[in-house]
Amino acid sequence: MPVSDTDRPVIRHDEAGVATLTMNRPRQFNALSEAMLEALGQELARLAEDDRVRCVVIAAEGRAFCAGHDLKQMRAHHDEAYYRALFARCGEVMQRIVALPVPVIARVQGLATAAGCQLVASCDLAVAARSARFAVSGINVGLFCSTPAVALSRNVGRKRALELLFTGEFIDAETACDWGLVNRVADDEALDAALAELTARLCAKSAVALRTGKALFQRQLQLPLDEAYRLAGDTMAANMMADDVGEGIDAFIDKRPPRWRHR
Repeated sequence: MPVSDTDRPVIRHDEAGVATLTMNRPRQFNALSEAMLEALGQELARLAEDDRVRCVVIAAEGRAFCAGHDLKQMRAHHDEAYYRALFARCGEVMQRIVALPVPVIARVQGLATAAGCQLVASCDLAVAARSARFAVSGINVGLFCSTPAVALSRNVGRKRALELLFTGEFIDAETACDWGLVNRVADDEALDAALAELTARLCAKSAVALRTGKALFQRQLQLPLDEAYRLAGDTMAANMMADDVGEGIDAFIDKRPPRWRHR
């Protein structure tokens, strides 16, 4: 018997090169349960092999984007081996987002807390509703948000990351934008329009350039400065050989829109 959309932890919808993964546990505030992590991991693995996709949106049903891990499920398994496996699985999902060859955008409404904030930070870009709120609040139940700290510290400055981690306090969408956790803030009723404008901009670019750029950006962050420049130079030289670059330069010279050959 087919599984209905209402029973799926994650629903995928594709339109015009944009694949949207919608977390679908609104009553649980889209907590990252075992089933949610498994579904996200499977969908991200499929997306990594799908050349038709130009960018990915991670969204959520209901009043919250994601309230972090499922605390009731965690409390029911008081076993260190279980927790190690759970956090490792969550880390794998976050790394799949980073490794996905195309840009990934978080569409954030309501709360994004603990591992939910980690999910936002793991995406390449984020658009938030003005009413959205962000926190890494594990400290409030005696648990330091160690795994969210990995993604958070790669988005915001050290002292701001530690303030969030040590206090567990919420910040609003405008502050999250100012601190570098999100890119754009829109009025709640205009959130989808702002997201559509951003995805349209990305889909109008060369797929070769986007995929080349994301891979290079992530790799160079881990390298010393001289090695980063060496890798960047080699990558840019290889990118120059792509048909799209020749077309893009010719279009610029001819003062016309480019006709990308790799959509």
